[in-house]
Amino acid sequence: MNSDETTSPGLELRAVFGYASDRGLRREQNEDSLIAADPVFAVADGMGGHEAGEVASSICVRTLGDAPFVGEHLPEVGPDELTALLREADSRIREATGGRAGTTLTGAVLVSGAGIPCWLVFNVGDSRTYRLTGGQLQQITVDHSEVQELVDMGQITPDEALVHPRRHVVTRALGTGTDTEADYWLIPVEPGDRLLVCSDGLTGEVSDGQLQQILSTVANPQDACASMVQAALRSGGRDNITVLVVDIEAADDGSEPVAAGVPGAEPQPAAVHPEQ
Repeated sequence: MNSDETTSPGLELRAVFGYASDRGLRREQNEDSLIAADPVFAVADGMGGHEAGEVASSICVRTLGDAPFVGEHLPEVGPDELTALLREADSRIREATGGRAGTTLTGAVLVSGAGIPCWLVFNVGDSRTYRLTGGQLQQITVDHSEVQELVDMGQITPDEALVHPRRHVVTRALGTGTDTEADYWLIPVEPGDRLLVCSDGLTGEVSDGQLQQILSTVANPQDACASMVQAALRSGGRDNITVLVVDIEAADDGSEPVAAGVPGAEPQPAAVHPEQ
């Protein structure tokens, strides 16, 4: 259990989160990593083989964990600060792996945007961040992948992208010495928001409709994570599967506003860097 205060002028929020990771049914190693350390919530999907991908994703989330604003409530952090962190992560990965590995990265930081609680969402690669609000699941991030570029150009449909032979080829990643630029979104936080951060081992097996159904009906974030991992395994489990769910609640019952981790039993996260 992790506990940190998360306060804001005129509005007290409670962030409750759960996470799970599974190596899947076909991979020998789990090369995913995640961080759930208020106010940072992110997933990294490493690539490179021979455990180099695991090294890359682990370095990435640990670099985020070293950020000076980890543990602060609603820090005034923007894209410039995150870009500097991602450049540092890219440099550390290249130094450690000799350019043999890389990683995607997606997630969000709970920040103060002009005094308003906001999600600062970021993305490099094809891992995804979604938001469930008003019962509707919205994909915030846009994949950096060859098939997404084909979809954008109208050459294939989104359904065709799901089975395209190049669907796993990313066009941006950290640690590869190529394009490492992140995209950013600043989204006001609303009580009742549910954020889903995941690797493509989930979205490659489970449709957005199925994800929306689970997220809309399973109230506990840890149980929701476990349900989504099991759904991915039932659909084939062809890749590592990592899932992080963050719920935002109004702390209007007189209790202290906190960020509370809810680590569950099985499946256990593989390479997690929560607060120590």
